Amino acid sequence: MTIRVLIVDDQAMVREGFSVLLNAMPDIEVIGEAVNGREAVAQVTALRPDVVLMDIRMPEMNGIEATREIVAADADAKVLVLTTFDLDEYVYQALRAGASGFLLKDASARQLADGVHVVAAGEALLAPTVTRRLITEFSRIPAASPRPPAMARIGELTERETEVLVLIAQGLSNAEIASHLVVAESTIKTHVSRILVKLGLRDRTQAAVFAYEARLVTPG
Repeated sequence: MTIRVLIVDDQAMVREGFSVLLNAMPDIEVIGEAVNGREAVAQVTALRPDVVLMDIRMPEMNGIEATREIVAADADAKVLVLTTFDLDEYVYQALRAGASGFLLKDASARQLADGVHVVAAGEALLAPTVTRRLITEFSRIPAASPRPPAMARIGELTERETEVLVLIAQGLSNAEIASHLVVAESTIKTHVSRILVKLGLRDRTQAAVFAYEARLVTPG
């Protein structure tokens, strides 16, 4: 199956470069481009791409606002956020807005293609630098108990599901979690599905953000 991609960036050279790299992949097709968030929202509605490559800093409507509108209109939308800086102050906001992953613009062609594949498959894509950034960001916030609804939902998880949730938040894939816990990957997939259902979350990225907010993951 061909993965249909929409590229959103206000710089023409960036859009053209990504288009060339992705169209060179046998199972990826760039079906459109947008120069700002407002145009991206309209293009997603018209073209229904499988993955949206979304820049953060753009005129008229930034990538965070666009991501929020796109996900609000379609809970299954998959947005892969791209930025120049791994310390971008908008990283957390983008993930909270519903982005499925985060990738730096200096990523290699292979990393970019892999990122598209991962997000299209419904997995979370959090580069190690981004995971560290999230943990650092939360370490600056005064410690507090999770909001009551969050605490109640955490209580619905089994001990093993909580363990899997923490490993998801640390950026591990299903295969890596399976290896760490010495169980079959299919077992981890089942745990992940149950975690998402119990917590009312749509994907692994939301699960990771939830774990940070609930203080299940702390700087170490």
